[in-house]
Amino acid sequence: MQRLMKLIEPYRGLKREIYIIFIAKTVNAMGAFVFPFLTLLLNNKIGLSESETGTFIAISGLLFIPSSLIGGKLSDIIGRKKLIVIFETLGILCYGACCFIQPTMLMAYLLLLSGILFGIAGPAHDAMTADLTTPEEREGAYSLNYLGFNFGYAIAMLFAGTLFEYNLKLFFLLDVVTGLIGITLIGLFVSETLHNSSKEISQDRELEKKEEGSILDVLFSRPILIAFALALFGYRFVYSQWSFMLPLHAKDNFPADGAALYGALGTFNAIIVVVLTPVLTSLFSKKTNVKRVFYAGILFTIGFGMLGFISTRVAFFTSVFIFTLGEILEAISVMPFIMNHTPATHRGRMSSVLPITMGLGFTVGPLIMGHVLEATSFSIAWKICALIVGVSTLWMIRINKNEIKSRVDEEEAVVAN
Repeated sequence: MQRLMKLIEPYRGLKREIYIIFIAKTVNAMGAFVFPFLTLLLNNKIGLSESETGTFIAISGLLFIPSSLIGGKLSDIIGRKKLIVIFETLGILCYGACCFIQPTMLMAYLLLLSGILFGIAGPAHDAMTADLTTPEEREGAYSLNYLGFNFGYAIAMLFAGTLFEYNLKLFFLLDVVTGLIGITLIGLFVSETLHNSSKEISQDRELEKKEEGSILDVLFSRPILIAFALALFGYRFVYSQWSFMLPLHAKDNFPADGAALYGALGTFNAIIVVVLTPVLTSLFSKKTNVKRVFYAGILFTIGFGMLGFISTRVAFFTSVFIFTLGEILEAISVMPFIMNHTPATHRGRMSSVLPITMGLGFTVGPLIMGHVLEATSFSIAWKICALIVGVSTLWMIRINKNEIKSRVDEEEAVVAN
């Protein structure tokens, strides 16, 4: 019992709204079919080649940049809740339209539009969670959000592969229904949180105090955030292959049931997250956010890199297990680190600008690796991925040293005053 209480300790005592958001994300994820199967939708159903698929996903990622910037700015001006309800509803309606058309480029363009709309709403989610928490609560709150999504995602992936192959209309329809339920929960039970960003910040949260000026002014006054985002670029470049190169590899190795295998891997990934997120959150609670991201990089290097040497069914599942441990450590650490270094007045904008820098890796990953695949092989491509994330992991060591030094300097300055 004592061990169980220790595991759930980070999730206790949070505001009611955090638990509502957790439930909303869980329900929403129960129908989260479209995004994880986007590569196979474009490649197998619509008929794009591997490089065309990679290019299309890259274009989608590039369009995410202006949409996220717009969303971040609007989130700090008109509010978090309005953005989430309006733009996610519009994005879900794009999925709804896909229920009534055949897999053609029109479907691809609707999916592109939905990505833009979800991109506008995205920064509001992270800003809302930051508004509702203190630095001590953020690790637990972001971990809970991540846990809820993956719990629902695990359920979705149990039958996502089968629906993809045999009933594409129901595939889209379930995503629409669960998405609307999730939005309704936030719309009815979560109040607007923008006003929280104007509240007085305590002395021990110096980096969160209100500031004037643009988001660029804030960033340049905090170079550690820029370095952190650039390092995460490599992580996201490689992690993008989870939804791009890995399903193609599974389909290439097992033509008859590659989609079903990928669905099973998705379920396996989500189950690991649900079971081990509380465990890893507790085990690594004494480590800094940056140190946890460093360990995540090691796990990414091993997990993705091993597919360059062996790609049996067992190897696929082993790879997913290893890099999912890294995924958990990264997920519970990145946004708490960013928000703990961000003025309350700039949370929405920071939730868009830094994820754009990090997310560029997710954008160019499919584009570059699509061409690499056509020129070489899966074996070489996975080894290239391991090299990229390995270099980024080493960079994280330097960032961790700089953060420790900055913290020591701040403490000495406080003592001196």
